[in-house]
Amino acid sequence: MMVITGLIAGALQMSTPLLLGGLAEVYAERTGVMVIAIEGIFLLGAWSGFVVAYSSGSILLGLVAAMAVGVAVAAVYGLFTVRLKQHQIVTGTALNILAAGLGIYLYRVIFGVPLLPLTLEPIRPMAIPLLSSIPVLGKALFTQSPLTYLAWALIPLGYWVLYKTQLGLILRSTGENPEAVEAAGIDVDKVRFRTLLVAGAVDGLAGAFYSLAFLGMYTNDIIGGRGWIAFAICFLGNWNPMGVFVGAMVFGLADAVAIQLQTSGITLVPNEFLIAIPYILTIVATVARSNFNVPATLGVPYEKERR
Repeated sequence: MMVITGLIAGALQMSTPLLLGGLAEVYAERTGVMVIAIEGIFLLGAWSGFVVAYSSGSILLGLVAAMAVGVAVAAVYGLFTVRLKQHQIVTGTALNILAAGLGIYLYRVIFGVPLLPLTLEPIRPMAIPLLSSIPVLGKALFTQSPLTYLAWALIPLGYWVLYKTQLGLILRSTGENPEAVEAAGIDVDKVRFRTLLVAGAVDGLAGAFYSLAFLGMYTNDIIGGRGWIAFAICFLGNWNPMGVFVGAMVFGLADAVAIQLQTSGITLVPNEFLIAIPYILTIVATVARSNFNVPATLGVPYEKERR
């Protein structure tokens, strides 16, 4: 029973950044822009969150810094892809490579090369009164990081905004029929750029989860491709916040199982295979999915008609 409780708790914990990143990706892609730079934003979010929190002694400042850096990277990405109409995949890939080098370089500039990894106390889990006392599931479900509760709250909120509000209609229409949006007097590029900035802030927060709420330290491989998993979850969830929730839970469970097996001392399965489980699942799920409700202009820069 303790093993099951631990797996559920671990799955919810590991799904948190995937929920945040997947939801951010849904909103951006609904306007027609793929956040290919998501892996780099995750990484620099983890880096800036740790550096600021470690230097200032404030986790809150670290989270704010991570969001600010996420917005900055998203702004650069938006400048090239939305304003200058450059290729989204090429631009995003370049930013991801830059982020990988920039993170380790600035870390060494600030802290040098310490003999032992610098650490801080991660964000403590917050137990919800009464609910956390429910037998078996209470501790697993309701003794989580505040960031996990935030991610849960954003899923229904994100669904409501996307499908029940005028703003959501504008976002969805921008990705499906930008000409009609422009004809209604709404600037398509502004909608896309501003949505990118919000997505960047959420992605930066997702990255900071790994350094501030999970490990309490920063390494250059701390993200390990999980930004790409969040990117894939957006596709697998069919660009729907509820689909993202299901996908993140599945991949969070796969991550938790891999960690549980690694720490249990089981030697029958190679450690490299255990680490690869979430990524293998990503490939299998992508291949198995047959129907995708892809936004009509996803990845296509919007060019205003000249009169």
